Amino acid sequence: MTDLEAALRRAVRGEVGFDTTSRALTTMDASNYRRVPLGVVAPRDADDVAAVLEVCREHAVPVVARGGGTSIAGQATGTGVVLDFTRHMNRLVGIDPEARTAVVQPGVVLDRLQDAAAPHGLRFGPDPSTHSRCTLGGMIGNNSCGSHSVAWGTTADSVRELSVLTARGRRLRLGREWSGAPEGLRGLVDGELARLRTGFPDLPRRISGYALDALLPERGADVARSFCGSEGTLGVLTEAVVRLVESPRARALAVLGYADEAGAAEAAAGLLPLGPLTVEGMAVDLVPSTQGLPRGGAWLFVETGADTEAEARARAEAVVRAADVVDALVVTDPGGQRTLWRIREDASGTATRMPDGSEAWPGWEDCAVPPVRLGGYLRDFRRLLTAHGLRGTPYGHFGDGCIHVRIDFDLLSADGVARFRRFSQELADVVVAHGGSLSGEHGDGQARAELLPRMYGAETVALFERAKAVWDPDDLLNPGMLVRPAPLDANLRFSVLPREPVDVEFGYPSDGGDFSAAVRRCVGVAKCRTTSVSGAGVMCPSFRATGEEAHSTRGRARLLHEMLAGELVTDGWRSTEVRDALDLCLSCKGCRSDCPVEVDMATYKAEFLHHHYAGRRRPAAHYAMGWLPVWLRWAARTRTAPVVNALASVRPLAAVAKRLGGIAREREVPRLAGETFSRWWRRRGGRPTEGGDLVVLWPDTFTEHLSPSVGRAAVRVLEAAGLRVALPPTLRGRAVVGDGTSRSPLALLTARRGQVCCGLTYVSTGQLDRARAVMRRTLDLMAPVLETSAPVVVLEPSCAAALRTDLPELLHDDPRAARLAARVLTFAEALERHAPDWAPPEVNLPAVGQTHCHQHAVLGAAADRRLRESAGLTGELSGGCCGLAGNFGFEAGHYEVSAACAEDQLLPAVREAPDGAVVLADGFSCRTQLEQLAGVRGRHLAEVLAERLD
Repeated sequence: MTDLEAALRRAVRGEVGFDTTSRALTTMDASNYRRVPLGVVAPRDADDVAAVLEVCREHAVPVVARGGGTSIAGQATGTGVVLDFTRHMNRLVGIDPEARTAVVQPGVVLDRLQDAAAPHGLRFGPDPSTHSRCTLGGMIGNNSCGSHSVAWGTTADSVRELSVLTARGRRLRLGREWSGAPEGLRGLVDGELARLRTGFPDLPRRISGYALDALLPERGADVARSFCGSEGTLGVLTEAVVRLVESPRARALAVLGYADEAGAAEAAAGLLPLGPLTVEGMAVDLVPSTQGLPRGGAWLFVETGADTEAEARARAEAVVRAADVVDALVVTDPGGQRTLWRIREDASGTATRMPDGSEAWPGWEDCAVPPVRLGGYLRDFRRLLTAHGLRGTPYGHFGDGCIHVRIDFDLLSADGVARFRRFSQELADVVVAHGGSLSGEHGDGQARAELLPRMYGAETVALFERAKAVWDPDDLLNPGMLVRPAPLDANLRFSVLPREPVDVEFGYPSDGGDFSAAVRRCVGVAKCRTTSVSGAGVMCPSFRATGEEAHSTRGRARLLHEMLAGELVTDGWRSTEVRDALDLCLSCKGCRSDCPVEVDMATYKAEFLHHHYAGRRRPAAHYAMGWLPVWLRWAARTRTAPVVNALASVRPLAAVAKRLGGIAREREVPRLAGETFSRWWRRRGGRPTEGGDLVVLWPDTFTEHLSPSVGRAAVRVLEAAGLRVALPPTLRGRAVVGDGTSRSPLALLTARRGQVCCGLTYVSTGQLDRARAVMRRTLDLMAPVLETSAPVVVLEPSCAAALRTDLPELLHDDPRAARLAARVLTFAEALERHAPDWAPPEVNLPAVGQTHCHQHAVLGAAADRRLRESAGLTGELSGGCCGLAGNFGFEAGHYEVSAACAEDQLLPAVREAPDGAVVLADGFSCRTQLEQLAGVRGRHLAEVLAERLD
């Protein structure tokens, strides 16, 4: 391997990675399979690709071309050298609006092409659900389709010319009429014309095998089309000329409700004569909530297009009239359509969990049959599932007869794997009996190639092998795919994981307490690799800042998988590779909500840091900022805040303190408040007013010591709404809720004084033993509150999220933790639930800012949105993460990424704000980031409302 690496470094200008991290990140795609490559190369251009092929040919090492790594059949994995086209060969070379064509490199992401084509009223027809991260090279390799294939066909239908390098270094320009055909291909086809005319099923989604029938003379001998779907086994794509289609100016979406999926499937083919753009289907099993959907147990999503909204609606209403439905809904509002489509697009991840939370896997992800036979096929499919004791939830492209499904295979035991093989063989026979294709979109890869003889027969499969030999006589390119395949039950990615549960600190309630199962959640659909977020989305800010796979949620999950496997990453919890990948995780928790399978990397990071530093010295920042509540309480008790602020304003002293504390030199140290919030509360009287419901206002560390104005404003607003505000007790013993003292002299002598804390700073730095101790002390202090029905109002979103999730998951053995978590309300939720008749003061100004990432991921922002609307605060807050994220942005080495995250959404939104706009930022980190990077003062919603009470 050393000789190979050295030869590649001499030959190519792009990056060559033979290190553990580079290899670990590419062991898997979005399939059930895992192969460990020798190394990864990110070529800069076609010359680099040619150099890689020459070196690998000399060393007899296979080459695998890889795009976004979202393939579901294993074809983006390999044991040789992996070519990563997403880093450099990712350009949109040009668009010709008149010819309606675009020239692209293989690593360009589909959404970038769509964005560039949109101003010309054009688009690329195929659009897989992974459109925000899949690449054109990967789409061509798999002949991808997407939801609009009933209107615009597959990727092969949209390809005009392909620039390809063969394994032996020939540069070919593939097109029609044998253009670019390698020597020997035409003679092979001329000798097999009869077989090519009769041996291929005629259906819209036939992706399996090589498309040799595209080389028939009556089909234009289209070498480029024949190359599509070859899964990187024939040549390496370096550039493509693709066809664009006219995008309808207006669209309408008809959602048709049916009693069950069979009814929806049987109705789909009958809608095709109406010329819809899509006919997608899914059942209730995959829908987290049916709110907003018409009545039914299954739905068809039928999109229509036209020049005007009225025409599009009329076509959609015609679809409804033609369909025999239980209920129907027609949506023309683009925002409403996006919301509905998001349900369908997230199904590829949602389907990886059964309704009871058990795991489900790909492998029979996308068989296709003639659309008119879909209903019968689905019934036979269901019967086969039942016969094998399996469960699955079909969804997909009903108008094309293509079904996606994840099945609850047991791929961890020998018996389960044997059943997986038997089911696969029998289902292949069912598909063939219905005139179908084993693959209708995602390719054969390792998952289905072994079974191609059942579909095509041995002689046609032998013809595929001969075609492969014409293109790649040395079997250098992606061997084991399509021809001479590896067994479908070999190289399973789960086989290397530990069989016994790993000893961990968090409870992982959704994964049965099994950390391996939590890591297995990541199935590689790579929604975390999107380069932009829509709406209030957050995930994954560090990837958007760096563009590096290692800094995506998927990349980190892959490294954790390899850590558990112990083959590549051999030092377990002490792994520096995993530590370095997690270092730029902001713990924003965006993946907890935005990832379709709810991977929670913030929790995994805290778990890892706990074990990684167990018994060892930690980074200085863990002591400086992890123990922040302690240092701030000391400053408050000794009344030295003015002294601390004065010293921090002396630059040389501040520089020394930051260096010793592991704090970024670019950061200003926030000023401590002269009077803490709780001291103001005691000076004010320290007792709740008379009146309505009692609410306990949580004095989080940030409100208490750094921004008490937020707490004072919240008290004013809550009391104006008629609520009785109290603070938590500060004495362990018979403390009275709301006064922070005890009336019993004996209790005063025996009780221990303390202050509630959510433990967030200890969790985020992985100091879980300390976090657990702090949380237990907090539960002791909160015991009197838990005996009442009073809610706990938390003003700082990150602290509220910690109480809602980290507390019960870390103290899963203490029932009080779950009780406290259930009491936690945000400021807006408290007003909505406990003062429903109160009308906030009218602000009547535009608002900008950012929904706090933890609020988006854990708490929800609907109540805040309604409160803003009631107060006349107009406009939508942006998504993403501010980039400061508690201790993250203050840590040395994180400043550039922190600032880049702020530039992603927050800072542009503030710069573009209309005159007089209110800048809202409920999180202390968000307000600090705005002040330090933009010189803008952000305010908590409570402050804005309190100001208008006058």
